[in-house]
This record gives sequence, C-alpha cells and structure tokens, in this order.
Amino acid sequence: MAKIDYAALKKGGFMRQKQKGYFSLRIQVVGGNLTSENIRAVADVADKYGKGYVHMTSRQGVEIPFINFENIEEVRAALADGGVKPGVCGPRVRTVTACQGNEVCPSGCINTYELAKKLDEHYFGRELPHKFKFGVTGCQNNCLKAEENDIGVKGGMDVTWVEDKCINCGVCEKACRMGAISCANNTVTIDRTKCNNCGRCVKACPTEAWEGQSGYIVSFGGLFGNQIYKGEQLLPLIKDEETLFRVTDAAIGFFEKNANPGERFRLTLQRVGEDEFRKAIKAAYEGK
Repeated sequence: MAKIDYAALKKGGFMRQKQKGYFSLRIQVVGGNLTSENIRAVADVADKYGKGYVHMTSRQGVEIPFINFENIEEVRAALADGGVKPGVCGPRVRTVTACQGNEVCPSGCINTYELAKKLDEHYFGRELPHKFKFGVTGCQNNCLKAEENDIGVKGGMDVTWVEDKCINCGVCEKACRMGAISCANNTVTIDRTKCNNCGRCVKACPTEAWEGQSGYIVSFGGLFGNQIYKGEQLLPLIKDEETLFRVTDAAIGFFEKNANPGERFRLTLQRVGEDEFRKAIKAAYEGK
C-alpha cells in the first residue's frame, strides 16, 4: 500500500477509521439538501465501495464508511458524476446547515437554504486555527439550534402595528409567546423589551394589521462538545444581507487573527476578552 497522507485526505473529507486503510467519507450537504441524483450516486458508492449503508450525522451530514484507500480516486469520480462534492474535516469552515425556512415552513421568516448556499460559497473550506461552524434556522422555534454554532443565524421580524387595519380581535395577543402584546380599550400596545422578533403576530393576524420586515438574529461563540456554551446575541436584528456578511466577515476575521491553533471560537473570546470582539462586530454592523 502506498504511503497515506492522512492530513490531505482529512482536508478532503476522508476521515481515518479504526480499521487500517479504511476511511469514512463525509460529503458536502449544504443546508441539509440533496437532490435525488445526489442520493442515488451516494447509494451506488456505498453499495460498490462501502458496506451498503451511510451514516447520517447530527449536522445534516452524510458519511460513507469503509472506503478503502485504494478506491478513493474511483469514489471521488463516481460521486462527481452524480453532482456530489466531498465535505471537509479539520481546522476549517465546515458545511453550513439549515432548516427548510420560509420556502416550506409556515413559521419561517427567512429563506434559510438560499442564505446557507451564500454562506457556504463565501466561507466553506476556509483555513482557520480550528473548526468553525455556521447554522441557519428560519425562526424562533430554532429547530436547527442556532446557538450551538460558532455563528448561528435565526430568522426574525421587526414588527409594526397598523392601527387602521386592526379589528381588536386579540389574536395577536394570544399568539405572542413572550407576553409582549396587549389588546385593551380598542388599542394594541407592544412591549419592545419583551418582543423577541419571532413574527408570530404577523402570521396570526387575520386582517394584516401587523407588518413585519424580515431580518437576521445572529449569535456568536456557541460550542457543543467537551465544553458547552450557548452562543450570544450581541447585536440588534440585522435587516439586510450586506450588513449580515460584514458582521460574519468581522467575526471570522477576529477568530482567524486571535485564535491559537486548536482553539475554538468561544475559548478565543474568553481568553482575548469579549469587549474587543464586541467593538469589532459593532463597527462592522455600523459599516465603519
């Protein structure tokens, strides 16, 4: 057997197994979506080169175990014919995960898959001091658990009450899970300190008396491994993609500049100090 460059294979998604000469191949699944053509190609490779099964990971990944080192080039070619790309492992930006968002889910506030593709195109495979994960979820139901990621994005809405459309039915008050809306004396009030930008009032109102501008609720520094930390929302609702990408660029740049090798984002923030990071992302948010 030829000498194996494990680091190069790991960078290309081939993870070393305990069985000598065998690898589990991680494929790139952007936003949790695969086409039927992709799935057929993966199944064919698993049958021909693996053991006839795949492993579905907790981050929407698909891995094909028991790929023999001698078959790696054939496996790459067969997957490429089906439009399937390998994922990555090691110290770099991983594939972006996402729920189905407002294209499918009634609760969704943003198009999660389109955003996941853009984030993936912008960051996937970028070399960093350690692994870095993005997760995108469509609303405050948070099915994808955005705060577990180094950067998590949740869909939200900046809501406005339109008085002349309101019939004071009280549906919005019942729909609000935060107790932020009150309907009394033929008027509606909203406590902005309680509002979490979920947009449920907009979706529930039968007369469109609530209007909502979609946006992004971003959390930073989530970690779910040997140590567990919930990512923190350090900025207001972000209302446009340009600002979102300025902020994510600043965050990942801060990590790249300040992290030690093998150090996750949360641990970098703790060591360097969150105040410096807050300054960096606030400046990006404000376009400075």
